[in-house]
Amino acid sequence: MPELKLQKLPDRTRVKHSIVVTPHLEQKLHDYARRYQEAYGEAESVDTLIPFMLEAFLNSDRNFHRGRKVRKHAGVT
Repeated sequence: MPELKLQKLPDRTRVKHSIVVTPHLEQKLHDYARRYQEAYGEAESVDTLIPFMLEAFLNSDRNFHRGRKVRKHAGVT
């Protein structure tokens, strides 16, 4: 089974998101959705995967977390 950075998605309520992406990124997103289906045996749309991909990215960004801590300690929201 392929190892992906994004884990299998939890149960969730669908929320529609609209974004504009380049054709190159659109292809990558569809390729990722196919790999997700291969890894977990369940098809998920690109629109469903994007919020979880963004959350995974933000969770792995150490500089983002450091900056949030500094702002929090400074009383900035």
